[in-house]
Amino acid sequence: MRPENQSSVSDFLLLGLPIQPGQQGVFITLFLGMYLTTVLGNLLIILLIRLDSRLHTPMYFFLSHLAFSDISLSSVTVPKMLVNMRTLRQSISYVGCISQVCFFLIFGSLDCLLLAVMAYDRYVAICHPLHYTTIMREGLCTLLVAGSWMVSCGSALLHTLLLVQLSFCADITITHFFCELTALLKLSCSDISLSMLVIFTEGGFIYLLSLGTILGSYIRIGTIILRVPSTKRLVKAFSTCGSHLFVVSLYYGTVAGVYFFSSSWDSKDIIASVMYTVATPMLNPFIYSLRNRDIKQALEMCVNKLKFFK
Repeated sequence: MRPENQSSVSDFLLLGLPIQPGQQGVFITLFLGMYLTTVLGNLLIILLIRLDSRLHTPMYFFLSHLAFSDISLSSVTVPKMLVNMRTLRQSISYVGCISQVCFFLIFGSLDCLLLAVMAYDRYVAICHPLHYTTIMREGLCTLLVAGSWMVSCGSALLHTLLLVQLSFCADITITHFFCELTALLKLSCSDISLSMLVIFTEGGFIYLLSLGTILGSYIRIGTIILRVPSTKRLVKAFSTCGSHLFVVSLYYGTVAGVYFFSSSWDSKDIIASVMYTVATPMLNPFIYSLRNRDIKQALEMCVNKLKFFK
């Protein structure tokens, strides 16, 4: 097969989701609804946190950044997928593909790190309640979020710089519904050993650091609660941490299944990718608000204000 260098590759073809042609309309409607729910739901959370002074706490500060990251993560992949499904065109430009890889890595890593930061926040709130305001001061919260952004951007930039150095073969069909890094590397005629090494070392480090922080925080929380068992404390801990644990399990479980426990891309991996790129960002507003009294009160207050102005 004759290799083509990266400058001569102007487009890639996205194979898309494993959907029958006659079912395209149903899935377009489904994913459009999920995307709009993601955007509107997460924007509502950001707006409520911004408007209600009672929500100006570290937990909701981190949640607002997670909501923004979820909107961005879905916006990187879903609109292009919907356009391709609607027009029956599978092409994406070289620049568009590289940009999609970069931004997907930024917001995917940011989600991982923010979930870890939120777990640490819950650990301090439950295990050190008297020192919570002292420990989780505004400066530290800003530093944690800024650090998450810097690590995410640095990681994405590293992978993108390695990617643009590669040459691609005549086969430019990506077996995915978006430009996923490892699927794209398989099309390269160049030596990808360095890129794969960086994925498993640097990417694995971010994943394991985040997951380790989450597990360590919740193991510590469980130890503290079980040391002096109390129904009231158990209920409080579950109401505080239950939603976060569900999001962590859903997000990290699907990511691990795709990147660490799969040797080749197939329809199951693509469906799992839909879970953490489309489903999880959509579910987060419901998970964090349905069981959250503060969010419900803030929403009721905004609704009452709107009724008053009418």
